[in-house]
Amino acid sequence: MAERARPVSVAGKVMAILNAFAQDDVRLNLSEICRRSGLPLATGHRLVGELAAGGFLERVPDGTYRIGTRLWRIGSQAPAVTGLRELALPHMEDLYEATHDNVQLAVLREDRVLVVERLRGTRSVPVVTQVGATLPLHTTGVGKVLLAFAPPEYRERVLAAGLERYAARTITGADEMRRCLEQVRRSGYALTRDEMTLGASSVGAPVRDGTGEVVAALSLVARTRSADLRRLLPPLTTAARALSRDVAQHWRGHPEAFSAERKAGA
Repeated sequence: MAERARPVSVAGKVMAILNAFAQDDVRLNLSEICRRSGLPLATGHRLVGELAAGGFLERVPDGTYRIGTRLWRIGSQAPAVTGLRELALPHMEDLYEATHDNVQLAVLREDRVLVVERLRGTRSVPVVTQVGATLPLHTTGVGKVLLAFAPPEYRERVLAAGLERYAARTITGADEMRRCLEQVRRSGYALTRDEMTLGASSVGAPVRDGTGEVVAALSLVARTRSADLRRLLPPLTTAARALSRDVAQHWRGHPEAFSAERKAGA
């Protein structure tokens, strides 16, 4: 990744540090933070230390840093996110009870997937995804759903930027991904097998608002060897439809709250 322009103001430096965590990396060491934020090591060390002391970042035992719970608590109070999570949780809990697999709720955030809620299946495949983390669009069930139902100009911009390989079965060709996304639109669900992590598969379904627009995606993440669509798809689509009804009736958020670029395709 190319180095960023060096921020000048203190606020700009702090924002640059926090923005360094906006990609899929849950943990970064000090050197990585400084490289991504464009800050000298001494400045980064001082500001990262202050952010960690305030709970905005958290230093883990191996010396790396991750987003702190205080920052997540503040961000999760955004009305659009809070309302969607509150509506989704009962349906996610029902879905977990029906499958005992990992359940995820996600929305678009720029050109990635933002995980806004997650329930971990204790007997399912281990996943490292945390609430507030971002993931690639093309390797996840929720991401494929959101990309498939996004405006065509947005979708083409994402494909033109290139599809990075994360595992042996990751789809990296734009034409193959277009065919995959067309199938998602026809079937109403997305499936991944070993495309993000070896041994993990996911199935995702769209969550729609009152106008029929896809505003979020719900998914199950299971071990590949036990990821049987006959077991996973019926409870997932039932939960997604029920959540869509609640969203249509009660949610006052908008997709733009999650991705200002989605409509413009900028």
